[in-house]
Amino acid sequence: MNRFRQFVEGHVFGVCSWMGEKMGVPSTTIRKYFIYTSCLTMGSPIVLYLFMAFWINIREYIWKAKRNPLRYL
Repeated sequence: MNRFRQFVEGHVFGVCSWMGEKMGVPSTTIRKYFIYTSCLTMGSPIVLYLFMAFWINIREYIWKAKRNPLRYL
């Protein structure tokens, strides 16, 4: 079971772990509450999760790009 959990954590977007690092909360707690709210609200937090995954990915792409316009400010 631990191997499966590590595989999923490594290949999913990493939103919960990113939020956990920023807020100082374990990512397992954030995942647990995300699942609870998804069940209670018929899946509407999934839209927020996908938006955050998109934003984290774009942000990393911008900061790691060779021609980053923000470096020249």
